[in-house]
Amino acid sequence: MMYDIILPAGITIVLIFGIGFVLASLYTRSSRDEAYVRTGLGGQKVVLDGGSVVLPIFHSIARVNLKTLRLEVRRGEGDALITKDRMRVDIGAEFYVRVKPDGSSIALAAQTLGDRTNDAEALRILIEAKFVDGLRSVAATMNLDALQEQRMDFVKAVQEAVGADLQSNGLELESVSLTRLDQTDIKHFNANNFFDAQGLAALTRITEGRKKERNEIVRDTEVAIAQKDLEARQQSLAIERTKREAELNQERDIANKSAATRAETAQQEQAAKRAEEEARIASEQAIAEREAAAKQARESANIDAARAVQQRDTEAKRDLQIVAQESAIAVANKSREESEAKATAEMARARAIAAEEKVGTAKAVEIAEREKQIAVIDARKRAETEATAVTVGAEAEKQAATDQAEAIKTLATAEADAAIIKAKGILETGRAQAESEALLNEARNKLSQTIIEFEITRERIRIIPEALAEAVKPIEKISDIRIFDTGGMLGRGGANGEGGIGMGEGLAGQLLAYQANKPILDKLLKEAGFEGDNAISSLLSNLDSPKPASAPAAPATSPQPAIAAAPPKE
Repeated sequence: MMYDIILPAGITIVLIFGIGFVLASLYTRSSRDEAYVRTGLGGQKVVLDGGSVVLPIFHSIARVNLKTLRLEVRRGEGDALITKDRMRVDIGAEFYVRVKPDGSSIALAAQTLGDRTNDAEALRILIEAKFVDGLRSVAATMNLDALQEQRMDFVKAVQEAVGADLQSNGLELESVSLTRLDQTDIKHFNANNFFDAQGLAALTRITEGRKKERNEIVRDTEVAIAQKDLEARQQSLAIERTKREAELNQERDIANKSAATRAETAQQEQAAKRAEEEARIASEQAIAEREAAAKQARESANIDAARAVQQRDTEAKRDLQIVAQESAIAVANKSREESEAKATAEMARARAIAAEEKVGTAKAVEIAEREKQIAVIDARKRAETEATAVTVGAEAEKQAATDQAEAIKTLATAEADAAIIKAKGILETGRAQAESEALLNEARNKLSQTIIEFEITRERIRIIPEALAEAVKPIEKISDIRIFDTGGMLGRGGANGEGGIGMGEGLAGQLLAYQANKPILDKLLKEAGFEGDNAISSLLSNLDSPKPASAPAAPATSPQPAIAAAPPKE
């Protein structure tokens, strides 16, 4: 009985567990990011946030990824987009898409995309053309500058252009990110392409304009920088100049202050030195005055003492001299008395002896007097001060000068007397010579004109040899004269050279020699007083002139040309 109850119960439980296990294994759930579409028995069923039994053979499912997918699209270089202003632009965009989480969209995505919703790359390849078309469509409506400046508008326009197409695949476009936007390199422009040609022209115009503008900006910047540098340099120099002026002013003030301090110090030092010097001079002066007073006192004492000594010596010598004189006088008296007492015969001798004694006495007296005077002079010299000595010396010099003057005067007087006597002698001699000359000239003047001319002619003849000798002196220096050829003008001697009138020894030679010396002779004769164009003819005419019948008596002196009587020299 128990078996009967337990067995059915066991089987029931096993069946229950078996059915539950089967049902559990056939139940398929969807997740938050994934849905599936079951097709087959019972029709299409989209399971979202739930589950369903999927029977094998009867059902098939298509899983749809509900996650957001990032689809990146890039176009550049040859595939670059063309803008409204015919420029090419490289662009990169990321599209974030997902399957719209509703039954119809999931069913549509499962139907149109299949498993590509789980593969982003496969999905991108499938729908990239839509993205590119949307990008080109929107880019064609905007300029490059608008694309750059209105990126959000561009993105919105692309999103609107692409969103409708994506909905046909059950997708929705969450957002679009423009990751890259730049102008395509110019090397990718095709000059033969209509759009590229316009783009190149515009690009060239813009780039060149920008280059020009940039160059202007650069140059303006450089000028501004240079101007700024100049202003900065000027300001720097002005600051340096101000700084330097301040330094110089400070140095000048310091120098002036130092100079003033040094001057004040020097003045103080000078004043101190002056005071010290004055004190030293006063001290030295006082010492010198005291020494001078002491020296003067000593010298006065010495002079007084020397004067007293000399006076005593003088008095003693004088007394001795007096005594000696008295003794001599006494001796002389005694001798005289003795002589008188002696015989008259020896009177002469006695007189002689007396005379000799008198001479000796006089000599002794003279010697004594002289010694006395010398002693007095010496005493006076020694007693006198140096001023007295100077006075004595001056007096002596004065006396010597007086004596010398007297001697010079005497000598000059003697020389003057001698000169007067000599002048008188010369005067007398000259007067005698003048009288003699006057008498002689008077006698000559009494001669006749013929005698005078005769004397002149004779004198001229007398000086001719000397004149000729003086004239030919230069010729003596000519050692040799050679005549090589005179031509046939003067004629040559015979064939043997005898008896001809050749140049060297004939008449022609003599005439040539005469003609050569004639100017000299004429000059000499003119100097001798033979006037005329031909002095030789004048000389010969004088020689040929008749001589007087009888020559007058020759004067006592040698014949001289008549001259006027000169007045006697004074």
